[in-house]
Amino acid sequence: MGSDLPSRIEQLCQDQGMKMTGQRRVIAQVLSDATDHPDVEELHRRAVAVDANISIATVYRTVRLFEESGILERLDFGDGRARYEEAGGDHHDHLIDINSSRVIEFHNSAIEALQEKIAAEHGYRLVGHKLELYGVPLDSGEGVTDDENPAEDADGD
Repeated sequence: MGSDLPSRIEQLCQDQGMKMTGQRRVIAQVLSDATDHPDVEELHRRAVAVDANISIATVYRTVRLFEESGILERLDFGDGRARYEEAGGDHHDHLIDINSSRVIEFHNSAIEALQEKIAAEHGYRLVGHKLELYGVPLDSGEGVTDDENPAEDADGD
């Protein structure tokens, strides 16, 4: 994090004319460096490793500002924690491990084509979507019985 070049997120902030304090720069860098989908508490933990004076309140305010400015996207994976990723990146969907909360980003052309087809069949042109899949690892021993399978049609197909 010692580079003089602005991080991707810091550059987006500057492009919008946002005032960049030293603490905002650190938070922007931590977010730019993230390869996962951190929540505010995890962002705070990472930021204080760089600048011990950054408070959790500062992280909350900064994340809210970045989100309201369209720089960050807030994600809710059903675990009660808002998580964040840079907005406007390459389109991808999410597979969430409900045991570990691990989030896997993926892109599948067949799914994308199917969504377009479904929209067209209903007389719509798709302009956006979010897809979140929730699962457990196949080797976890946790199976879903036929009675619990939410994907099963009502007629049993």
